[in-house]
Amino acid sequence: MESYSLIISGSCLHLPYISVSWLAHWCMDLHMMNCELLATCSALGYLEGDTYHKEPDCLESVKDLIRYLRHEDDTCNVRQQLGAAQILQRDLLPILTQHRQDKPLFDAVIRLMVNLTQPALLCFGSVPKEPGLRHHFLQVLAYLQAYKEAFASEKAFGVLSETLYELLQLGWEERQEEDNLLIERILLLVRNILHVPTDLDQEKRIDNDASVHDQLLWAIHLSGLDDLLLFLASSPAEQQWSLHVLEIVSLMFRDQNPEQLAGVGQGRLAQERSTDVAELEVLRQREMAEKKTRALQRGSRHSRFGGSYIVQGLKSIGERDLIFHKGLHNLQNYSSDLGKQPRRVPKRRQAARELSIQRRSALNVRLFLRDFCSEFLENCYNRLMGSVKDHLLREKAQQHDETYYMWALAFFMAFNRAASFRPGLVSETLSVRTFHFIEQNLTNYYEMMLTDRKEAASWARRMHLALKAYQELLATVNEMDMSLDEAVRESSRIIKNNIFYVMEYRELFLALFRKFDERCQPRSFLRDLVETTHLFLKMLERFCRSRGNLVVQNKRKKRKKKKKVLDRPVASGDVPSGAGALEAVWPSLAEQLQCCAQGPELSVDSVVPFDAASEVSVEEQRAEAMVRIQDCLLAGQAPQALALLRSAREVWPEGDVFGPQDISAEEEIQLLKQILCAPLPRQQGPEERGAEEEEDEDEDEEELQAVQVSEKEFNFLDYLKRFASSAVVRACVLLLRSYGQNSAHTNRCVVKLLHRLAHDLRMEGLLFQLSLFCLFNRLLSDPAAGAYKELVTFAKYILGKFFALAAVNQKAFVELLFWKNTAVVREMAEGYGSLDGGSSSRKPPMWSPEEEAQLQELYLAHRDVEGQDVVDIILAHLKTPRTRKQVIHHLVRLGLADSVRDFQRKGTHIVLWTEDQELELQRLFEEFQDSDDVLGHIMKNITAKRSRARIVEKLLALGLVAERRELYKKRRKKLAPSSLPNGEESQKDFYQEDLEEGENRPEAESDEDEGKEEEDSEAEQAEGSSVLSAETLGQSLSQEGFSAPLLWLQSCLIRAADNREEDGCSQAVPLVPLTEENEEAMENEQFQQLLRKLGVRPPASGQETFWRIPAKLSPTQLRKVAASLSQPEEEEELQPGPEPKVPGEQGPEEEHQKEHRAQALRALLLARKKKAGLVSPGGEGAAGEKEQLKMAPRKRQLLDSDEEQDEDEGRNKESRAPEILKKKRFQIEDEDESD
Repeated sequence: MESYSLIISGSCLHLPYISVSWLAHWCMDLHMMNCELLATCSALGYLEGDTYHKEPDCLESVKDLIRYLRHEDDTCNVRQQLGAAQILQRDLLPILTQHRQDKPLFDAVIRLMVNLTQPALLCFGSVPKEPGLRHHFLQVLAYLQAYKEAFASEKAFGVLSETLYELLQLGWEERQEEDNLLIERILLLVRNILHVPTDLDQEKRIDNDASVHDQLLWAIHLSGLDDLLLFLASSPAEQQWSLHVLEIVSLMFRDQNPEQLAGVGQGRLAQERSTDVAELEVLRQREMAEKKTRALQRGSRHSRFGGSYIVQGLKSIGERDLIFHKGLHNLQNYSSDLGKQPRRVPKRRQAARELSIQRRSALNVRLFLRDFCSEFLENCYNRLMGSVKDHLLREKAQQHDETYYMWALAFFMAFNRAASFRPGLVSETLSVRTFHFIEQNLTNYYEMMLTDRKEAASWARRMHLALKAYQELLATVNEMDMSLDEAVRESSRIIKNNIFYVMEYRELFLALFRKFDERCQPRSFLRDLVETTHLFLKMLERFCRSRGNLVVQNKRKKRKKKKKVLDRPVASGDVPSGAGALEAVWPSLAEQLQCCAQGPELSVDSVVPFDAASEVSVEEQRAEAMVRIQDCLLAGQAPQALALLRSAREVWPEGDVFGPQDISAEEEIQLLKQILCAPLPRQQGPEERGAEEEEDEDEDEEELQAVQVSEKEFNFLDYLKRFASSAVVRACVLLLRSYGQNSAHTNRCVVKLLHRLAHDLRMEGLLFQLSLFCLFNRLLSDPAAGAYKELVTFAKYILGKFFALAAVNQKAFVELLFWKNTAVVREMAEGYGSLDGGSSSRKPPMWSPEEEAQLQELYLAHRDVEGQDVVDIILAHLKTPRTRKQVIHHLVRLGLADSVRDFQRKGTHIVLWTEDQELELQRLFEEFQDSDDVLGHIMKNITAKRSRARIVEKLLALGLVAERRELYKKRRKKLAPSSLPNGEESQKDFYQEDLEEGENRPEAESDEDEGKEEEDSEAEQAEGSSVLSAETLGQSLSQEGFSAPLLWLQSCLIRAADNREEDGCSQAVPLVPLTEENEEAMENEQFQQLLRKLGVRPPASGQETFWRIPAKLSPTQLRKVAASLSQPEEEEELQPGPEPKVPGEQGPEEEHQKEHRAQALRALLLARKKKAGLVSPGGEGAAGEKEQLKMAPRKRQLLDSDEEQDEDEGRNKESRAPEILKKKRFQIEDEDESD
């Protein structure tokens, strides 16, 4: 049996191995545990001078200590006793440094030291709130600080460095699992020692003095461990330790400022000297003011009989004026709160404390850290950050390890920006994906801080790290704008274009301002938030000015209304309701059911109560089947009800909801009677639902929100108006209270943000608040106010605006007591009650009987008038002013209209379909339903012109067609396109297909463009019937300066045609403009009209951004469209000259070209005839096969001719302006049979 040794009073006792269960029971007795721990610690060895003599049972004793630590209680009693005995300082560190050759003992000591030095937060889970546990927590923390001080020696880190170096020398095939464990434990031990927080009260170190942490860093540097960390970070074979290395590096630099660290060793910068001079000047002015005040307080007599005064206007406890018993020089400092006990603020309402403290280390330590940062950026940063990012995305890391990634990003990018800005050193984290990663984590921390209130402070700290990383990303991109390298500036422009386009990046700062909570988030978070917002607004404003117009993404929440299921049966007008009526109907139904139950001819195959392909759940379909059975009974259809019941029983046999399988006929009839009388829940009918979808006041609606993505032109002032809220102003005022402790940059950011709101938006009233005015009073009376010139100027500007308003509006003094929104600010300036007319919160006035009668009379008189809007006429004749929405809704409530959908939007001409118009539409449909283009013929012949969408909706509503595809234009195969001159018919059919495309769009999109469709319906019918209109439009665009975009569009069409010929398949190709000139053309209405004429499809609403070349266009059609865009100069050069040449004068190359062209045309014509079935198998077919074999190697041939013009033509052109000679380009095309 395994045994271990105990030394008590000099004797060695060998006891059998203690079981774990007995050990756990043993740990409950604290006194016994102390004795065993002392005996175990005594069995380790002893220190004689500088030499440590280990005992024979040293290894077993170390293992026993590990077991004891594993079974300690919640107070960490074993850990506390080992810390009090200084086991690490007296035994473990000497064993580590002097007995390194004993590998089992060395491994066990490393394990024990990792356990002893683990953070107190891991031992207790969190900072305990109970006083007893909190005392134990602080005791463990004190022992950890003692361990850290003991490790601040070169010997300990030298041994760790040598061991780590030997292990890293082993290749991956030679390295064992024990070696990997030892590497990980050494890194964890270094991490634990560096993680121990500094005890500022005990150390009392000043800047430029070596603290315990600095001594630890210097020991790491002397031992060479920093070089091993750089090797681990840069080696591709050691990526498994990347997170450990990053954590150690972050703990090394946790107290450092990257900007200050980058300037170490370069002398004092001019900016630092000016900052120090300004601080000294502020202190000198305040000191002089205090001396002056003290001099005024010294009177010529003693202070006891200085006199008593009455302060007029200031009441005492009673009704009399206050009596002041001190000198007049003290009256300035009088306050009613003197002598009162300050009100205690509860802990839950106290402001969050600053946890991170930056200090200047000793100079040699800062020089070492600066060199480490430079080497890390040069050799390790990109590789290490990429590896860590991969671990985070693949979820190989532990929880919250992304905080180290964000810290390293912020620190090293700031160091790179301050030292010598080189974007290549941080290229791994300088991308849009990094912005997205930081924004996602920042949003997640923000949401968790709002939901997990117990851990809100922890989530706030993580959010602060993410905000710092986001701030540094923006600062680096802003620095790239000032680079001399054009490629760097272009990269910055691309990143900014992506960042400013996405809505989430722009809305992030607004959300952080609105939900700022000083109880969880410290003042430093607010400082970084204001500085980051200032930087973002500055970059966005500059970008908007450089671009002229900026198109950004816009997400709008589209409200959908979902009706709640009502628990009442909805019966139609002729269906009996009530128990008495149902009892009266039941006898006749019972007779029919008796006959049907006895008759064998009842079939259940024709009734299907269940649809497996439906999106409705099985439970809802079962309830719907029960309702259908009741509907059949109410309608007197007893056989159908019985068949539906039996069919439902087969589908849902479980639970006997529709009766058991062996049910008798009488029981079946009784079950049907119960179904008939049961109050089954029903949903509202479609007409009723459609009428109430537009009702905002309906209380039975449940609002659902769907995000609809679109694009809009960005306006910087409109975006800035989003910051005009009391939450933003309150946060800025809170930060401005500590203007004396803030840096000059922070004060400037706060003032600039408030100045944007007050001056740029003319919202000075937002700053009319008493707490801000008290701050202005303190600022203006500050002796050092000269150091805050911007603040003083801004304060005087706001106060001047306030007193100017107060001269007109006396209530402005009362408004000082409240935070205000934009509506209140407008009322203060324009007059109270000026905005009530447009207030949407007020309920609309009630309709009187006289107004309802007038409404009904006007509606009946003008509803059949064509060409006029009946709602507009009613609004013009109503005595009481009403809105269009109120009139429409009241017409529906009165029953004069079936639904609000019967009324078109304001600006349309046709409101309702009359009975004659419905009959005319039905007649036209029956007349042209066998034609190829039913919808086109109806639109040409209908009397009241309407849009395609309205006609299609009415045809569906009348039941003339079952679905939209029945109205699509039927296409016929063309026999021979070459039989028509210049392919006019194929061009006409091709452009006509563009008109049909509008029917394939979603219904919501057609509804949104309803007004435009009705206004341009006649133009759309005639649009694109020939190439001439496109050519004319292209020439006009060319004259307006769109020649380059037209050439770009022509090349895109030709490129798409070539790709479709090579690939054999076609897909919709987006037209992506890469230059500003092409972007402006794509936004031009006339250019968009040309695109529609050419058949290019506009972007789908909410899904696409760019125009697309449809997949249905063949290569031949694309080339014909591209040819129609040719410029006049190109056409003159491409076409042969006006004077025909004599056949004998033609050159051999031209004859060769004509021969090839004729062969290609003959092959193309033969293929078309063969496809149409017009060529017999023999004769011409054989000849056609020969022609095709000749043309097989060359499907498309481009012949370039560089021949010079004749001398006569050259003489004729000498008088004209010189033109660029272009190559004659002949294109021989062959269309696939798939076209």
